Amino acid sequence: MNVVGELINSSRKAIAAAIEAQDTAAIQKVAKDQFEAGAHYIDVNAGIFVGKEAEYLKWLVKIVQEAVDLPCCIDSPDPKCVEQGLAVHKGTAMVNSISLEKDRYYALLPVIAGTDLKVVALCMSDDGMPETTEARLKIADKLINNLVQHNIPIDNIYVDALVQPVATSDSFGIEFLDAIQVITANFPGVHTICGLSNISYGLPNRKFMNQMFAVMGIAKGLDSLIINPLDKAMMASIITAETLAGRDNFCCNYLEAYRRDAFVW
Repeated sequence: MNVVGELINSSRKAIAAAIEAQDTAAIQKVAKDQFEAGAHYIDVNAGIFVGKEAEYLKWLVKIVQEAVDLPCCIDSPDPKCVEQGLAVHKGTAMVNSISLEKDRYYALLPVIAGTDLKVVALCMSDDGMPETTEARLKIADKLINNLVQHNIPIDNIYVDALVQPVATSDSFGIEFLDAIQVITANFPGVHTICGLSNISYGLPNRKFMNQMFAVMGIAKGLDSLIINPLDKAMMASIITAETLAGRDNFCCNYLEAYRRDAFVW
């Protein structure tokens, strides 16, 4: 499982305050905590700071990579901000995200074409948010083929099939899960990713629902998640689900995690 640590996001009040105050120690502590908890990428987002997003994004990339030996997931809908973040990034970053929304697609494509970047391909178009498996597959098909034609290896593509709140439609959970299964089957080598917490929006006991949804996604082929890696119950659920799904040779990851007593079992 590829874990993208989601906590350095300016939509969180404490992070926004730390960014505005240029509190290096506070941001680096969050980065280190996520690294030690098992994250493979550190998401960096400064999206609430209109006019200063690029400046703050560059600062975040620099100080995070000073603190941990991990790549960043550069999280911005603004291609110019993405470029600024990439300019100071060391190693191979992940870009979150490109979609079939025309303005976003044509602005970001020149930035990522022919590179080694990992790219989140969001199942969104100018027609809006897809609600069915078929609609998600149609967008994913276009995105994947277009990206490959622009010299992005399929192994570098992470399709986000777009989680929507099950509280607004009882079909949203299963339609997303079926989309993961179909996309994985139709495009061997492609990755699938999501920020899964939207599934529980508006409902009580959200952490538990998120954990169950992660397990169900892994059973369908989901191999990457944008999550809070400090949630020990979530991390335990992921490791266990991957073992049961046959992605853990001789249960080595499960046993190692158990010996470290790292998670809530």
